[in-house]
Amino acid sequence: MTTKHELIMSYIEKLPVGDKISVRKVAQNMHVSEGTAYRAIKEAENAGFVSTIKRVGTIRIERKIKENIEKLTYAEILNMTDGQVLGGRVGLYKTLNRFVIGAMTIEAMTRYVEADHLIIVGNRENAQKLALEKGAAVLITGGFGTNEEVIKLADELEMPVISTSYDTFTVATLINRAIYDRLIKKEILFVSDILKPMEDVTILQNNDTVATYYQLQEETGHNRYPVVNKAGRLVGVISPKDISEHPSTTTIDYLMTRNPIVVGEQMTVPSVAHMMIWEGIELIPVVKENQVIVGLVSREDVLKAMQLMQRQPQIGETLDDTIVNQFILPEDSYKKEGYKFQVTPQMTNHIGTLSYGVLSQTLCEVVQQMMMSAHHQNTMVESMTIYFLKPIQMDSVLEFEPTLLEQSRKTAKIDITVRVDNVIMSKSLISVQIIER
Repeated sequence: MTTKHELIMSYIEKLPVGDKISVRKVAQNMHVSEGTAYRAIKEAENAGFVSTIKRVGTIRIERKIKENIEKLTYAEILNMTDGQVLGGRVGLYKTLNRFVIGAMTIEAMTRYVEADHLIIVGNRENAQKLALEKGAAVLITGGFGTNEEVIKLADELEMPVISTSYDTFTVATLINRAIYDRLIKKEILFVSDILKPMEDVTILQNNDTVATYYQLQEETGHNRYPVVNKAGRLVGVISPKDISEHPSTTTIDYLMTRNPIVVGEQMTVPSVAHMMIWEGIELIPVVKENQVIVGLVSREDVLKAMQLMQRQPQIGETLDDTIVNQFILPEDSYKKEGYKFQVTPQMTNHIGTLSYGVLSQTLCEVVQQMMMSAHHQNTMVESMTIYFLKPIQMDSVLEFEPTLLEQSRKTAKIDITVRVDNVIMSKSLISVQIIER
């Protein structure tokens, strides 16, 4: 039976792109409470076919495509520049390929302006009109407006014309930073990238019996299954230890593990890896907000994804990448000494000494490198204690001496001494979880 929530979601998805959506309007049209309508609109926003824009409202948009995460939409330009839409509102969720500053003659602009560009200009209405005719959007800086002819043309071509009070330099800086952020995000894997979709997942109903479990186990070769009710909502997880020594006629509902650990589609893969290691579980269901299961993630899926992440080319460099690039690794991985690191000005705090956050990251990196190269083990830092620390000056070259104190099958403890010119500057103790292959 279709629920009210699912009916509202279907109604919203069928609305034309560009339509405004309000809680009151949805509640009236679907004859539901405003609370129910609000929850459905929020899930539609999470699903990527509804978006809320400042000074515009909540509107129906084309579903966002993950492959275009490195590209910006005109709506994002609108938000980051605190702008207002003068025309072409329907085209806000089109993506831009590049931006061009229109500080040139009209004849010169003709060679540079193409479709899906963003042209940044002032109050030059002939340049604004040329950009729209070429299939580009317009961003007017300095708080200027435009004439009715340009607004009408923008509405006809469905290309936005946006006005912002920022100057051209500030706008260009903001857009550059946003594009760089997208390049970094492109490298991050989320649960939605690796989950097994429902068509590839075997599930049990809560009224199934132990006999059904054994039948599925024989057919699929798996021994852990999510358990759902008639509405498709996750109610538990069943594994061999749950059904051990119970009669074959016993209902799964009485044996399953209730309130299992779950994750959402937008959780990062490393976060899931840490959760699996910490809780000692092999399988995590992926659910929506209303506990409707959408897929599964296994430990094998997570490890494969993390190995893939390590092999990815670095397109956008994060602070961690900058730190790693400063390392000089030892030629012999089994030696304690040899890990060296130079402190650059960007890594210091307001008094010119090495930032505590950067020091913590360097210690983590030394542990990761040592355990991987010397012991061929992936690790995840569980706790860190810096029990001795002196101020470390800019341009200093740090020498790290890691010592493996103890190691079990799942954990290890490493003591690290940091020296500068043979003077001890820091000592720390780090505990890690070992990720089994």
